[in-house]
Amino acid sequence: MIDIANHLKAIHREVGVGPAEGGGEEVSVVLRRTYAAPVEDVWDALTDPDRIKRWFYPLTGDLREGGTFQLEGNAGGEIRHCEAPHRLTVTFGGPTSVVHLRLSPGTADDTELELTHTVPIEMAGSGAGALFVGPGWDGALLGLALFFAGEINGDPIAYANSPEVREFSRGSVDAWEAVVAASGTATADETAAGRQMALAQFAPEES
Repeated sequence: MIDIANHLKAIHREVGVGPAEGGGEEVSVVLRRTYAAPVEDVWDALTDPDRIKRWFYPLTGDLREGGTFQLEGNAGGEIRHCEAPHRLTVTFGGPTSVVHLRLSPGTADDTELELTHTVPIEMAGSGAGALFVGPGWDGALLGLALFFAGEINGDPIAYANSPEVREFSRGSVDAWEAVVAASGTATADETAAGRQMALAQFAPEES
């Protein structure tokens, strides 16, 4: 059994609405988590297809700056910036949906991973749009932590549908709902609707 409460607490979450580089406004979702591994090892786990498929999804593509990638059964996009082993920027599912990864070495041979996902306000609707992606990224950061701990055996996608990971996802939806509410970037109705969508997507009830 995984320690659900501690894995939920290990992730720092933020939601914001601000100006976009090309004009207009964008919603940003920020997550941070520290891993007990050197920065080069974390980078390798994020970029090596043989390792990624062991904790996330199978990955294919022209894996270089300016190339493209595809996660099997999930999103694909363009690799806009790649500065090993510290920075990676990709589009994710569309040209205006952008994910930035930043790795910073710690003081005890550990690494802080920061993930920022931005989309135009027109796509997200409000800060409640964080509930469309935040719990999914929580699940990815959990998968990476379990991979480093040697706790994922077999298909990670099947494991993601296990009862304990669904429980983690329900806790993640609660956490993101609280962050959205505290951010003041969405109405109560928008947040409630986002919560229901997130539960249906990330933690559906057993039939």
